[in-house]
Amino acid sequence: MPGRIYNMANFKKQFLLYTPGITEKLTFRDEEFEKLGFKLKAEVNSIFGRSLSIRELDSGSDNAAEIEMNNLSTPHYDVERFGITFVASPRHADVLAITGAVTHNMEIAVRKTYAAMPSPKFVIAIGDDACNGGIFAGTYAVNGGADKVVPVDLKIPGNTPSPLEIIRALHGFMTVLSQRKTKHQQ
Repeated sequence: MPGRIYNMANFKKQFLLYTPGITEKLTFRDEEFEKLGFKLKAEVNSIFGRSLSIRELDSGSDNAAEIEMNNLSTPHYDVERFGITFVASPRHADVLAITGAVTHNMEIAVRKTYAAMPSPKFVIAIGDDACNGGIFAGTYAVNGGADKVVPVDLKIPGNTPSPLEIIRALHGFMTVLSQRKTKHQQ
């Protein structure tokens, strides 16, 4: 059976749809992120003497905060140049970043992950769900925010904190740790 010959111009008109861009304009300034990142790197070096290792733990979220956390590792943000790495094992982590309201099914996993971390242990709750249960607070399936299960050192509220907001919060947290370290040494 011979193959059919299509007119490509008609094919494009019939089957390809063109939609104009519908996303909002990016208001993020790279210079701000860079400046903040290098300040963060200096503080991480003074406190830890090396990089800051973060273990991200999804305790029952909708993946919005995880997407923003993953964006930090993309070439656009590239937080590894600022001394921040994401690790697969809690045994290698300095910070446990919890996203999502802690569901009953994940409570034991959160506790075990926290227990597996070396001391000193720092916990960051990212997003409204991890901070206070978010829209799931008071429902039958969740315990609430991460602080209901493990001690939380820093809360980054917001429906979905952007990478810039996460870096700002980490910078603030490192500043507090640096001040604590200075007071402790005196």
